[in-house]
Amino acid sequence: MSLDGIVTRALVQELQALAGARIHKIYQPTENEIVLHVRGQGFGRKLLLSAHPSLPRIHYTEQPWTNPMEPPMFCMLLRKHCEGGIVEEIRQDGMERIVWIDIRHRDELGDLSIKRLALEIMGRHSNLILLDPASGTILDSIRHITPAISSYRVVMPGTAYVPPPPQGKANPLDVVGEAAFAAELEKALQGAGSGAERKVDGSGGRNGGVAGSGGEDGGRADLSPKALAGALVGAFSGVSPLLAKEIVHRAGGEAASLWPAFRGLMAEFAGHRYEPTMIETPDGRTSFSAVRLTHLQGTERSFGTMNECLDVYYGDKAERDLVRQRTTDLARLLANETAKNEKKLEKLRETLLEADEADRFRRLGELLTAHLHQVKRGDVSAEVVDYYEEEQPTVAIPLDPLLTPTENAQKYFRKYNKLKNSRAVVTEQIEGAEEEIRYLESVLQGLETATPADIEEIREELTEQGYIRFRGSRKGANGKKRKGDRPAILCYTSSEGVPIYVGKNNTQNDYVTNRLGQPTDTWLHTKDIPGSHVLIRGADFGEATLHEAAMIAAYYSKAKESSGVPVDYTRIRLVRKPSGAKPGFVIYEGQKTLYVTPDEALVRSLPSAVKQV
Repeated sequence: MSLDGIVTRALVQELQALAGARIHKIYQPTENEIVLHVRGQGFGRKLLLSAHPSLPRIHYTEQPWTNPMEPPMFCMLLRKHCEGGIVEEIRQDGMERIVWIDIRHRDELGDLSIKRLALEIMGRHSNLILLDPASGTILDSIRHITPAISSYRVVMPGTAYVPPPPQGKANPLDVVGEAAFAAELEKALQGAGSGAERKVDGSGGRNGGVAGSGGEDGGRADLSPKALAGALVGAFSGVSPLLAKEIVHRAGGEAASLWPAFRGLMAEFAGHRYEPTMIETPDGRTSFSAVRLTHLQGTERSFGTMNECLDVYYGDKAERDLVRQRTTDLARLLANETAKNEKKLEKLRETLLEADEADRFRRLGELLTAHLHQVKRGDVSAEVVDYYEEEQPTVAIPLDPLLTPTENAQKYFRKYNKLKNSRAVVTEQIEGAEEEIRYLESVLQGLETATPADIEEIREELTEQGYIRFRGSRKGANGKKRKGDRPAILCYTSSEGVPIYVGKNNTQNDYVTNRLGQPTDTWLHTKDIPGSHVLIRGADFGEATLHEAAMIAAYYSKAKESSGVPVDYTRIRLVRKPSGAKPGFVIYEGQKTLYVTPDEALVRSLPSAVKQV
């Protein structure tokens, strides 16, 4: 991962400013993240400690976090032992991705004590542990590890803290001289065995040296750049595959030049001179590091601090992951309801096909009535002349032998009437099922573009529509949403300075279209595609604003990844919601259509803010 020991070192160095600051508030917005509100001399910062299995990290954050109504038990324990405490020290365990935060706090008796937060950034094994450093006892952790999970270390309240198992690698900042560097690489290569991709020299002997003067036989290892990078990762703690590739690239891919490149970068790190950089390659992958990544080609962005770099990098990723966690049940519900309606629709269409056969049953009943004198009880069929056809062919009409001829004719008329009457009902039911599928698709589209703040609105909407059972208000909540509540609406500002409002779910769509819109405003929506209601506020705007609004409408729709997306636009006065229609559904007239291809970079470049309007 990009967050290696070197990045951790840069972060910890920047976090030294927190020494002596007071922890004002502690929150746990998700099951994996803790946010410390820290106040110091003339500053206030939010410090994020994340033990997320795929996004573990530590950095200052400016991202908005929504906290649960009831704080989790681990959060309550942190408040007891750390809230109001003073940050004594922040340090890194060698070059490992382990950060210790010592906090001085008064206990229940008023005595000063030190508590330690240990953040272990280890991928899916990441953890945040609160312990008493004096006794080495764990008070609690954000994730418990029982003996059934690990035989090496148990992380449970009351057990002794055991650090993660050592990797046995050298600290790259402690390496002195090329011989020591070559020796560490050689050790890593021997450990890797045949996987190191080593070759045999012309005399038949195996080259032992990596650098020109570092090998016992004075030879040079003929290693590929990939093998050199792997050796660096295997030899030195804190060096990730990404950083190793950068070192090899700066060495020109040559083993003989590896030591100067390595020594130069480590000298910069030892002096806490970093170049926080994030780069997006043409394939869409984004990487960051404490140095410029010259081996990657793409869009590069530099930052003043490592903390700022991580906050930007993880901002969208963490938000998308949080939304995915909190909407898994809603997405499953919508998928099940959609599948149920599609199955219902299939059966209704089959019934409608049968209803189209109604006239045939009426004709059989009339033919049978006209030939009653030829039929007697007990017959299984009747051969009659079909006088409806010009050729007047003879047709066989199936009969129920237990019924009289008249009763058989009445049976065909009853079936005719039943099918004739069902056609209107089934057609209405088909329209209802299709409308419900469109509605469910619109809610699902809202989930795909939702922020954590939008989720509760979608959940309330589904509750009001009867898809989710209302379980009563939680403690501190009002239960039902008040009618006077105004949702927070995302507002872009066009290049011409005109506000463009976007409804990101049906609740917001209804508000934007039916309450916020004025008669002179322009309304936009993707044509026959689930998406957001977009509103250009005011009548004084040019083609640039119209094009940008259409781009926003296409971007916040199901056709986000498509090209040539049709977007209808018309005056808001020509848009209305039918009585009894589901949230977000409107009909409109007088529209014109634009065709645009969604451009995420263009949409993101427009100034935006969430407003209560």
